[in-house]
Amino acid sequence: MCTTCGCGGGDLRIGNETMHAHSHEHAHTHEGASEATRKILVEEDILARNNAYAARNREAFSRSATLALNLVSSPGSGKTTLLTRTLSALKADVPLAVIEGDQESELDAERIRAEAVPALQINTGKGCHLDAHMIGHALERLRPPEAGILFIENVGNLVCPAAFDLGESAKILILSVTEGEDKPLKYPDMFHAARLLIINKTDLLPHVRFSVETATDYARRIHPQMEVVTLSASTGEGFDVWLAWLTARLTEIKNARALELEAELARLKA
Repeated sequence: MCTTCGCGGGDLRIGNETMHAHSHEHAHTHEGASEATRKILVEEDILARNNAYAARNREAFSRSATLALNLVSSPGSGKTTLLTRTLSALKADVPLAVIEGDQESELDAERIRAEAVPALQINTGKGCHLDAHMIGHALERLRPPEAGILFIENVGNLVCPAAFDLGESAKILILSVTEGEDKPLKYPDMFHAARLLIINKTDLLPHVRFSVETATDYARRIHPQMEVVTLSASTGEGFDVWLAWLTARLTEIKNARALELEAELARLKA
């Protein structure tokens, strides 16, 4: 169980297989510690174990030169629409795969497979976020695309996914203009953890009270280096900037792997 949000305890399904529930129980006690101290220790233990699994995932992504991106947002931001349009634009030129995270159903994974892109569904049951152990299990069934992009669509939630490293290259935060420009101030941990903010549904700007400038300013108060892209996943407006960002990040991953291989070869020769 996640001590921060109280999630967990339900059945976990990866693909068609039901797994043992992922327990985050603390294995030992701290006699004499206060309740607040015990809670901090439990949370530290949970995150330490998660980070160990994340390091394994990151190593696997590095070996395959995979750009792994963790898509996070609140429900209804347009993550899946953004993702399907992205896959459609890239699939002819870039190896792609998707891990979908939801509490129940395979609806989003089915939308991805309709784009002829491999997709694996993780149903978290009562869990409100993916963790690195779940991703590790998923990678046993869905190999990271060599020199390609793995998109991980997290459970819709602006709280707990911020704390859980999956081994990804970056968190991509999607905020729709229908949600309000004050979200960075209300959910600072998520905005601090993300590398790129996508402001989605810009086609609706004439119909809602939302200032892109204000939302961007709030986001950069939390994370001064935050990169921001504005687009409409429905109409394609601004999509070229998003695709260029992906291409640049994938090139960085490939170049880094090439340097690693050169260094390994040099050590072997030495």
